[in-house]
Amino acid sequence: MTELVTRNYWWPVVTKDIGKYVNGCNLCQRMKNRIEAPAGKLKLSKILKKLWTHLIMDFITKLPLVTEKNAILVVYDRLSKIIYFVATIKEIMVENLVQLFRDNI
Repeated sequence: MTELVTRNYWWPVVTKDIGKYVNGCNLCQRMKNRIEAPAGKLKLSKILKKLWTHLIMDFITKLPLVTEKNAILVVYDRLSKIIYFVATIKEIMVENLVQLFRDNI
């Protein structure tokens, strides 16, 4: 705002006066300039119909060793919002992961 005013006008306390004006102006406080690009059109998510068809899986690692387990497998069903936490080890093999999933979920 200061730059726009000082292009054409100047007086000794121009910056201070502009600050007072902007802080006291209700419209200036409500209308903030956005510097980011518009987000674009929203896309609707696909509507899920069956439980356990869309899962999110992740590991929580770097945990202290407890009963020879140092990680947690997190499994989340997007439709029912059910979350399972399964204690495991960080260096698990794929075959063991499948067996862990089958036995606990």
